[in-house]
Amino acid sequence: MTLSSQPADHPPTLLPTFEQDVRIGALKLANGELLDDVVQRVTIYGTPRADSSNVVFVPHALTGSGRLTDWWEGFIGPGRALDTDRIALVGINVLGSCYGSTGPSSLAANGKPYGSRFPVVSVADMVSAQQAALAKLGIGRMAGVIGGSLGAMQGLQWILREPDRFRYGMILGAYDYFSAMNLALNALSRAAIQYDPHFCAGDYYDGVAPEYGVRLARMIAMVTYKSKVLLEERFGRRPDRAGGDPAKDPRARFDVESYLEYQGKKFVSRMDANTYLALTRAMDLFDLRDHPTAATTTELTFVGIDSDWLFTASEIEEAAQRFRLRGFPVSSYVLHSSHGHDAFLADLPDLAALLRPSLRALYGSL
Repeated sequence: MTLSSQPADHPPTLLPTFEQDVRIGALKLANGELLDDVVQRVTIYGTPRADSSNVVFVPHALTGSGRLTDWWEGFIGPGRALDTDRIALVGINVLGSCYGSTGPSSLAANGKPYGSRFPVVSVADMVSAQQAALAKLGIGRMAGVIGGSLGAMQGLQWILREPDRFRYGMILGAYDYFSAMNLALNALSRAAIQYDPHFCAGDYYDGVAPEYGVRLARMIAMVTYKSKVLLEERFGRRPDRAGGDPAKDPRARFDVESYLEYQGKKFVSRMDANTYLALTRAMDLFDLRDHPTAATTTELTFVGIDSDWLFTASEIEEAAQRFRLRGFPVSSYVLHSSHGHDAFLADLPDLAALLRPSLRALYGSL
């Protein structure tokens, strides 16, 4: 089961100007293992300058892809916050994913999917693969990098590894390590997949996919992405709008249960189980607090979300302060939203307004 592209809920209005699989050869991973014949699927919107000075790199979050308008359409395009009339946006599907880049569902040298043989990858490995792909394309120093959640982690990894590669970095809804609570929540989601009877220790590609486990993993994750306030506002204690009384019928559900079930079923069509395991483990391994730092002029903007309990706004402010102490020019803001962690995907006008000073500086530097 190889998912080569991420289906959007509706066709995006802005299509890529470039989309290509870039072969980067063998990649030595941070744990010492070697992954052969690595592919990175690169997508570009807009027209990069020859010196790449108008390029903004947009790494994606856990379930996203390099096709940026499939998940951030309202933020990207002519006249929008990320204005493709003024800048070129580059998205790269992360190593370990299932939307074009090398991942567990990709074919290994023996012609069969990697499955359980796919190695552990880290955010550092994702960035190494991206560096190699951009080098192949001749893209050097860029105007900026912007990402949310796992995308923000990649942005921070890039900035600490190559502190002068970007003039501006915008870090949304994440900080410089992964907390014990988040480790625990990822463990629950992975267990849901691993306990599915069709998981077969990760070698299920010739049989039935562990769809029930993927559905349950998504349902767990969706609770963590939302806030208590939002769930109360949207669903409260209302019974399922399709009918039924939970007080009388054990099969009847509350409305919030139906919402989670819907999200789980929809997710199965676009997520490979092994990819979910690989990418959540990469998030688990993320910790840059002791990463060496060189002198830099890269201007950082951190954005916390006041209703996010996965990456709390106070923890993001603490990370911003750690980067100030490292010598980075840092601004930090709080996005007020009831959407929880998902606010960087859901409250786009408010996010654009919050980032206006940083984007104004970026556009003014072009």
